[in-house]
Amino acid sequence: MLADHNHRLRLTADASRVVVRPFHLAWQANGSEPGRAQRLVNAVLALDMAETQRQLALVLADFEARHWQTRRVFSTRYAQIAHQLGIDSDALEDERKQLIGAYFCHEYSYAAAALMNPSVVPHPDQSGLSRNTLRILMSLRAVGEGHISSIAFREGLITIDGDLELAPEPPFATAADAPDADGIRDQDGPITVERHRDSTLSGTVIFPMTPAQRNGLEDLRLTHFTHDDGSTEYIGTYTAYSGRDIQSELMRTRDFRSIDLIPMRGAAARNKGMALFPRKIGGRYMMIGRQDGQNLFLLESDAVDHWEDGAPLLAPAYPWEFIQIGNCGPPIELDEGWLLLTHGVGAMRKYSIGAILLDRDDPSKLLGRTRQPILAPQDEDREGYVPNVVYTCGALRHGDNLFVPYGVADSSVAFAFIPVRELLARL
Repeated sequence: MLADHNHRLRLTADASRVVVRPFHLAWQANGSEPGRAQRLVNAVLALDMAETQRQLALVLADFEARHWQTRRVFSTRYAQIAHQLGIDSDALEDERKQLIGAYFCHEYSYAAAALMNPSVVPHPDQSGLSRNTLRILMSLRAVGEGHISSIAFREGLITIDGDLELAPEPPFATAADAPDADGIRDQDGPITVERHRDSTLSGTVIFPMTPAQRNGLEDLRLTHFTHDDGSTEYIGTYTAYSGRDIQSELMRTRDFRSIDLIPMRGAAARNKGMALFPRKIGGRYMMIGRQDGQNLFLLESDAVDHWEDGAPLLAPAYPWEFIQIGNCGPPIELDEGWLLLTHGVGAMRKYSIGAILLDRDDPSKLLGRTRQPILAPQDEDREGYVPNVVYTCGALRHGDNLFVPYGVADSSVAFAFIPVRELLARL
């Protein structure tokens, strides 16, 4: 193998990382909403003031020390419910509003089961850094109760010498939410979620919002995309899982404050594992996909949210990838061509990471591929929730190194710095 994780740092699942999430009765009521929500509000309104204050005090005793600005969260949640149900709020006391809000929230341990499958892009803020240092933003697949996947983030710094430092996690996490979330629970169209104005990215979690996403937002592959006019945007592809069906969707944002979640259209969007090139080639958007479950395909489109079936690009050739191959994140542009990390599945469903090189002007041309994995499960990297798996959703070049955060056994995240010249020599 070419690389080992060269930092003792490893990120693991952590049941203590909890967040207050909106509790949407529409998902629980089998069509009786809003009647059930109105009944709940009426029950709180029927309490006298002394009992209202007593019940709120009990809630705050349990949860105020575990969450950030808990009273404010409850008040904000109340305002959403009041708007949805048309409640006249003028005559209501603050304590009663907070208690109503508390009944429409719940605590969720978003990374209790697993933390895995990272991708990485340059952070939007590069101020105050030396030329040798790059601020990074990682996305992480966090798995919690009910095996529901959400998107978490972690900020950090890397240097050209291969040093890594992650920003401390804030003591409290917050959930990004859509202001009209209660009104969109039965819709699968585009939605926009907002990061709380006082929350850091490292403390922000994006949860499933629509029926198509109900059981998870899986394996976000972030791309720092450059448009023809020179402007940039962060565009990610991820798999929305309803519990029965999958579909590919886009995440789009320029600042990670306002974030659009957009279903993709077309035949190719019914598959998972799509990775967007970071710029147009020949005037068209390009994507790497896996349309038949075992081979790599090259897709082209005039619209970033519409993808039809593409042309075969690469088939399994070596024993470590005989079962299937797929991409491990968006292609990375080098002078020598497009470097694409791949994953291969071999005997005993062992997942390893390899690489291919594609022509810069015509990515349908294969220039080289690794005969052996550059990273494979071994020793402690074999053990976990799903053993014998290493997997990444995106890497980043900085200086002469390729920085590769990668998931280990669907349980934790480790880190590798791979010299680009050594990698190219293997192709």
